[in-house]
Amino acid sequence: MEIPAIYQTIIGVVAGTLTAVSMLPQLIKLIKEKQADDISIPMLFVLMAGLAIWIFYGTLIKDVAVIVTNSLSLCINLLVTVFTFKYKKK
Repeated sequence: MEIPAIYQTIIGVVAGTLTAVSMLPQLIKLIKEKQADDISIPMLFVLMAGLAIWIFYGTLIKDVAVIVTNSLSLCINLLVTVFTFKYKKK
């Protein structure tokens, strides 16, 4: 059974969007509580490297959904990283 292309695109956009916004609760918590001691900075860097590679891959295959959703995710994770450095106790 083959899934029509439009449904494949919808599935990809929904999956990418959910992945992209997955760090929003963490970002909101960081901003509200101004506390980042439990956040792993190496994990954030590994995640952002992976997202950058996904964006590059999306560019190679010319897939706008891959590019946009991973770019959104990268921006959110950059904000999490900035606030983590700002609020992490020295």
